[in-house]
Amino acid sequence: MDNHRMDGFMNRACLILAVLMGLCFAGSRAMAAEVRVPAFTAYLSPDAGGARVSEGSGITRWRDPDQKILWYGQMKRPLELSATVELRLPVGVASKLRLTVAGASREVEVQGAGEAELVRAEFGSFSVARAGYESFMLESLNAADAPAGDIVALVLGGVAEADCHFNMKPRRNAASVHLFYPTPRDAEIEWFYCEVQAVDDPVTTFYMACGFHRGYFGMQVNSETERRIIFSVWDSGDEGIDRGKVAAEDRVQLVAKGEGVYAGDFGNEGTGGHSHLKYMWKTEEPQRFLLTAEPVDETHTIFAGYWYHPERGEWMLISAMKAPKSGERLRGLHSFSENFWGSTGHLRRKALFRNQWIKLADGTWQELTRARFSHDGTGKADRLDRFMGVEDGAFFLSHGGFVEGFTEYGTEFERPAGGGPPDLGLAGGSLRPAVGEAEAEGL
Repeated sequence: MDNHRMDGFMNRACLILAVLMGLCFAGSRAMAAEVRVPAFTAYLSPDAGGARVSEGSGITRWRDPDQKILWYGQMKRPLELSATVELRLPVGVASKLRLTVAGASREVEVQGAGEAELVRAEFGSFSVARAGYESFMLESLNAADAPAGDIVALVLGGVAEADCHFNMKPRRNAASVHLFYPTPRDAEIEWFYCEVQAVDDPVTTFYMACGFHRGYFGMQVNSETERRIIFSVWDSGDEGIDRGKVAAEDRVQLVAKGEGVYAGDFGNEGTGGHSHLKYMWKTEEPQRFLLTAEPVDETHTIFAGYWYHPERGEWMLISAMKAPKSGERLRGLHSFSENFWGSTGHLRRKALFRNQWIKLADGTWQELTRARFSHDGTGKADRLDRFMGVEDGAFFLSHGGFVEGFTEYGTEFERPAGGGPPDLGLAGGSLRPAVGEAEAEGL
């Protein structure tokens, strides 16, 4: 073999060897890769409050074997992975645990090593056959009231960060989602009408029907036994926390409120006047909301929220509030859906928003058939299970549930036009609240 051919052969051999070494290195690196998912990102089921979840301590006080711990992650491709749970367990205490992934379950018993040392419950390998969201369910197989251990993290081996997506932040809320309604430029909007029909409404859900530049009006699920109709208006100024710091000339004043309505203050999200009626509104039953704006002078407007009481068959004033430094009608009209407490952030929320209309100061009605989708910062990268669309002639908003797909920020939708303005059943009557009816509880 001449020197030229020998050199070529050696070069090719070196190249092949380098490629093989690179593949081996990449393979070993992939095998060594792992993703560590903190316990404070997990959820509890069926009772969201069945143990304590905190960023500093993970999951503690887990003693009820009926309570399951759930992590959710999006797998970018089919893969093989190993799963380990890190926990703390007192010396001399044993804990038997089961982990279920992609329909397969493994059981492990571990012995406590003390509060200062982590125990590793190694469940072995699991096959994830498809791309998409996957749950990782941890169960206690211990006796009732026996400590299962303080859970620190779920560790997935053989998986790189590029292979999956988990929300790694302590905020476990589903992303808040909004739809904004374009309105005619410089329109003098006197009334804003919207209907909301809840489809899925777990605890800690707020469906806001009529949002505007100075407040919000909608319905909320506070607990399994309490629901509310809420109307609130922001103060002027830039105080975000403590309403006690707001000057008198910047404070919203209560003008009137309906029977059984509580009125008071709110803070920590801006400050202002808050009102609510406790009422067990029903899932799948459309709720009707009407927001009005009546300028008093150049610097004050009375904003009022009316809700149609299904059982009474009539419009009910929730409250009317006089907002300073306004003197204008309605603008910035929108609706939204919010998961306001993270313990239920794994559950889907969905509602239909239909029949949006505005009445101008000259008495003419205009239908709002277009809306634009947006979401909060959580929806940017942490929680991608957020949607908007058109269904059954209405806009819908959906978030949570760890379901596939998402709607791009800024996407616009158009729903079919309806048959005409809403029949409010006023028969020539007025919705204007009488000044002086208020019982200004704290306002």
